[in-house]
Parts: sequence; C-alpha cells; structure tokens
Amino acid sequence: MFRKISIFLIFASLYAFSYVFFKVPFEFYLAYFIFVLYMPFFFTKFGLPKWPVLIFMPLLFSGILFCLIGENNFQQFFKIFIGFFSSCLFYHYVVQSYDFDLKELFRLYLVSAYVVTVIGLFQLLSYFVGFKPGYNYLWIFNKWNPSFGGLGIRMSSVFSEPAYFAASISPAFFTAIYNLFQRNPLFITKAQSVLIAIVYPLTYSSLGILAIFFTIILLLINLGTMRYALIFVPLLIVTINYSYKNVPEFRDRWDGTIEIYTTANIYDYDIHGSSFVLYNNSHVAWENFKRHPIFGTGLGGHPTAFDKYTLTQEEGAVQIDFNKMDANSMFLRLMSETGIYGLAVMILLLFRSWILKPRAIDDETWVMSNGLAIIILIYLIRQGHYFLNGFPLFLWLHYYLSVQNKAAMAVKRAEVKAAETAKFRPSTWEGQLSQGHT
Repeated sequence: MFRKISIFLIFASLYAFSYVFFKVPFEFYLAYFIFVLYMPFFFTKFGLPKWPVLIFMPLLFSGILFCLIGENNFQQFFKIFIGFFSSCLFYHYVVQSYDFDLKELFRLYLVSAYVVTVIGLFQLLSYFVGFKPGYNYLWIFNKWNPSFGGLGIRMSSVFSEPAYFAASISPAFFTAIYNLFQRNPLFITKAQSVLIAIVYPLTYSSLGILAIFFTIILLLINLGTMRYALIFVPLLIVTINYSYKNVPEFRDRWDGTIEIYTTANIYDYDIHGSSFVLYNNSHVAWENFKRHPIFGTGLGGHPTAFDKYTLTQEEGAVQIDFNKMDANSMFLRLMSETGIYGLAVMILLLFRSWILKPRAIDDETWVMSNGLAIIILIYLIRQGHYFLNGFPLFLWLHYYLSVQNKAAMAVKRAEVKAAETAKFRPSTWEGQLSQGHT
C-alpha cells in the first residue's frame, strides 16, 4: 500500500502545477510539497549524487558573480537556482530509488499519461453535455483556466493550459503512435495507445502539432521502410495542411513568426502576439549572450537583460512584454542565463544520448529515447520553464538510458566477438591429432 501511494505521489508531481499554495516570495506549487515530503528520506538513503552537484556548481558561482556586479539580482537568482537544482536532485533520487530501472519508470509515466488523457477526454465530454464541473476545473485548481476553441473547449486535462499537456504527454503520444503499427505494443496496451493518439491532438496547441510533426519524422527515420513511408508521409502532409487551414492559432503563429523574422517589423500590431514575444525574447537573449557568452548572466538573469534590451523600448513598437521571466523558449533562456556552458550541457545531453534504432539494444530502448528527445526538443523551442511538470525527470531518463544502452551494446559486441573467435578456434583434440600425425 505504501509503495502504491509513493508511486502515485511521485508521478503526481509531474502534473501538480495547477495549484499554488502561495505566490510570495515565490510560487509554491503542489508539486513542491511532494518534493519536500520525500527529499529528507532520499537524502538520508542516497546522500548527495555526483552529477547534479557537478553540473550546478559552475552555475552557482557564476550566478553569484553576476549578482555582485549588477547583471542579476540575488532574490531572482536563488529562487531559480534552488528550484531548478532541487527539482533535478529530486528526480535523480527518483531514478536511484528505482535502481535505475528506466523502463519501469517510463512504463509508470505512460500509465500516468494515460490517466491524465482519460481525464482530458472526460473534460471534453463534459463540455459537450454542459456539465461545467467536469470541464472547468477552477473549483479544484487555483492556477488553471479554461481555454476555448477547437471543438468548443481545448483539452488541457489537469494542466493549467493545453500547451503544457501537449509538451508533457508528447513521449506518450510518440509511443502510442508506434504501438498502433505493431503487433505487440510496448509499455501500454493497444487500446490505451489508441485513446492517447486520438485525444492528444484535441489540445489544438501549436506545441501539440509540433510534437505530431516530430513523431512522424522520427518514426520515418527509425523505421525507414517504404511501407511506413507510404503511411507517414501522406499523414505528415495532411497534418500540416489541416492544421494550417483549420487551427487559427497555429496558422496565425506560423505566419506571424515567418513575417517578423523575415521583415523585423516590430511596429506591426497585426502580427500574432506570440510571434512578437518570441522575436523580442530572441533579440534580448542574443544581445545578452553577445556580452556574456560563457555563462550568460546567471540563472534568473533574463528579466534583468529583458529590461535592458527589449524592443518594446523602441518608440512605436508593439507593446507586448510577455514571457519576460522565461524567454518563451528554453534555448533562448539558456543562451541568456547560462551562455555556452548551459547550451553545451543541454545540447550534448540531447544529441549524444539520442538512440536511433540501429544503435539500440532493443525496441523499447529506441522508442523511449526518441519519445524523450521529443519533449526535450519541444521545451527547447517553446517552453522556457526549467523544471515545470517534472522536466528534469525526462532529462535523467534520456541520459541514463544512453549510458545503459552503451553498456549493453558493449557486452553484446563482446559476446558476438567471443562467439566468432570460438567458432574458428581449433578444438583441443584437433590440435592433439595434428601433433600426433606430425
């Protein structure tokens, strides 16, 4: 019973960001309560793990330095540093507590994703029948808002907005689509996969469309057969075409982003606000990066840089300063706050740990790796919060999966080599007969 409660709480921490206990001096989410509950037990059992400490030590010293010289402030720095480090530490402990059984952790994540998707389906059905408590969860979560559009309401389930659902459930969606074309599904049942695959697009989120795009591309790369190309290429074309014609939010963001990055027209109020926000934050991040390329200006330093370099200071420019705190993109935020160091850590972790099918010890491994790669890519592109919805857990799974796969492949190669050597080595009796004949 205790183990089941622990499993529930640990995976509930991935979704417990729609309720906040207080907002000053920082937002204390329900997920943080779970961290606080388990951290003493984890620390007593495991001590202080090496990798989180080694990664964050340069960020600690550089951040303090930039606070001292006025490029950052101590309150903002320590708020982000403690939150990010604590989250990375907690989820590293989670991986350790399961004895690095990554496949079991991923299976449990998929089960939790299925449950959250079922809640999302219930949300949609409740809207259709007019049952407000079933689709508007403000009576449960105080940091949650309904998002209307799509089929009437855009599905967000327990997440505070549809984009968060799209990002967090993207590894489950990738796995579900893979399972639809396999006789023996991985991790979850065929029926569960069908439900996730059908419900997931109903967020009508640009991030969801992006995840669908990545899913199709990565399945083509990994499966790589003409049979699958005949399925996935038309599906990719239909997805993009349908999304552009029927999802106004996606079309406006697509057109607006292309227009502002090609024209640099920051005075056009007809451009989609989100496109301007991304462009403005990319400008701020680049200006800050040029001046502080090695370590940026420290975790939490982007708001200070924003005040210095924002395009909204230009006379007549669009006056939208959203995402000042998180840069609207983790890539931009890392560029601004951690410089080359932070970008190198994240990009190396993504690409050096990415396992394609030919280099995987089994199908479970490459399916996990590619699903995890999708959520990392999505966060880098359009999610600026470092530890929202348990993101560090996906980073640790991605890294340690690569470590385990390399070790397993090395053992496999050694076994193959030993078998080939034994096959061509003369047996002892053959050697003795040869000597006697001589």
